[in-house]
Amino acid sequence: MVRENEIRQNEVAVSAPEPMDAHLCYIGRISTPWTSRLMTPRQGRHDGPVCTIEIFEPWVAGLQGIEKFERLEVLYWLDQSRRDLVLQSPASSGKVHGTFSLRSPVRPNPIGTSIVLLEKVEGNKLFVRGMDCLDGTPLLDIKPDRTLFKPIAPPQPGDFETGPKGHCEKA
Repeated sequence: MVRENEIRQNEVAVSAPEPMDAHLCYIGRISTPWTSRLMTPRQGRHDGPVCTIEIFEPWVAGLQGIEKFERLEVLYWLDQSRRDLVLQSPASSGKVHGTFSLRSPVRPNPIGTSIVLLEKVEGNKLFVRGMDCLDGTPLLDIKPDRTLFKPIAPPQPGDFETGPKGHCEKA
């Protein structure tokens, strides 16, 4: 079994620059059954345990209407993750992958994301299935799953722009 925070064969750590404050604020906390990264699932499962997302004041009013969505995208800060590996060997096989080609929690900006099933809403608490983070993980944001969401605002010109496949060019 892999030990927490070990550097495996062929992994590469870098000295990260001093962090710059992005002025993020935690809007809540996530409660899960997992207290160790070694026990946390690698990907959340929609048939997994019910976890609780608690929203802090003054953000509770922002939950209005959320019950209309079956699935939510939850963004959270992986506060116990390393931030210095650029090459990782997740299978401990010696084969390396770039950090940005993995869903590993070890990243320069350890933002986690899960698509969860919304079971119920009670006051400032959401009960969901599909989380894959440690108990007490700070919450950054919640959004309706983009595949279920239809914009409320009228369309704007960029909504209809097309171009060569795989290209995004400035005019």
